[in-house]
Amino acid sequence: MTAIGATAVLDRQGLEALVAALTAGGRTVVGPTVRDGAIVLAELDSAEQLPYGWGVELEAGHYRLRRREDGAAFAHSGGPRSWKNFLHPQREKLWSADRSSDGEPTVVAECPAPPSYAFLGVRPCDLRAIAIQDRVLAGGRFQDTGYAERRRGAFLIAVECVEPGATCFCVSMGSGPGADTGFDLALTEVVDEAGHRFLVRVGSEEGALLLDALPSRVADTATADTARAAVAGAVDKMGRAMPPVDLHALMGASPTAERWDDVASRCLTCGNCTMVCPTCFCTTTEEVTDLTGDHSERWQRWDSCFDLDFSHLHGGPVRSSPRSRYRQWLTHKLGTWHDQFGSSGCVGCGRCVVWCPVGIDITEEVAALKKEAEL
Repeated sequence: MTAIGATAVLDRQGLEALVAALTAGGRTVVGPTVRDGAIVLAELDSAEQLPYGWGVELEAGHYRLRRREDGAAFAHSGGPRSWKNFLHPQREKLWSADRSSDGEPTVVAECPAPPSYAFLGVRPCDLRAIAIQDRVLAGGRFQDTGYAERRRGAFLIAVECVEPGATCFCVSMGSGPGADTGFDLALTEVVDEAGHRFLVRVGSEEGALLLDALPSRVADTATADTARAAVAGAVDKMGRAMPPVDLHALMGASPTAERWDDVASRCLTCGNCTMVCPTCFCTTTEEVTDLTGDHSERWQRWDSCFDLDFSHLHGGPVRSSPRSRYRQWLTHKLGTWHDQFGSSGCVGCGRCVVWCPVGIDITEEVAALKKEAEL
């Protein structure tokens, strides 16, 4: 069997064989594809559904597809969906209850068998995000059993970043552009005069077994050197950077900063940033009954700290102003997340910048808070 850490090369046919082998093994393969004017994550039947020849144009509050001439499949940044949508779905039934003719209720827990996922195209920043959600949802005393079951069987195929977007800042968050751990296989896409191919690195025994079943070849020096150089070159192509500051300390020292008023004047409190964030995890529950009152269901669904009802207590919400709600989000993400989970809650993917309707930039806000603190 191929050793962990070994390398090989797949061509496009090999990538197609990879998807076919995963599907034949009962896996639900999820990867990037073009849909509705964006590159989104969706179930794939074939590698031909990957976004070959498509890239993206990103800026604060701006996202556009653009055609590429090189036919690359993974030369794009993260879209509006992350792997959170599959591991920690937006809406999930917890249980249902029915009242029998004698008036006694029968409660049935919702325990469907989770899909056996294979995620193709996981960026290094999203690998870090999955590790963070593992800690939050499956690593503590109170485990989200649905998440834990879906995550336990997931097969992760990373794709290293060689062309970051204008809103990416993973380097300054220590989460990219290369993939170090947390994957079963890692791909680095190479397109040059020698052809279109993928350098593959093995990260687990399961990954090694799969690679052994694929039509691959020994990694040649030219492909390996080109792949390494492309990943190293991505470091200097990052469009954003988080200011070099102790974020935990800065957030703790800035509760009364004037900058919160500035950002509150622009923030719509729509919650888009929390929906697209690959690490935001807050949920609420809702009860749904039919008209007879004889059937009831409890659902868990995503919630957001930008929602006015999120902090509602008897008498009204604790955080009623946009200022307080944005401050809560940012200080938790970059500050008190360290206290709860031992790391930052930001991985530098830039989705919150792109999908904010008014283009609020998290790196710009931190820079402004840092400048104000130094005055």
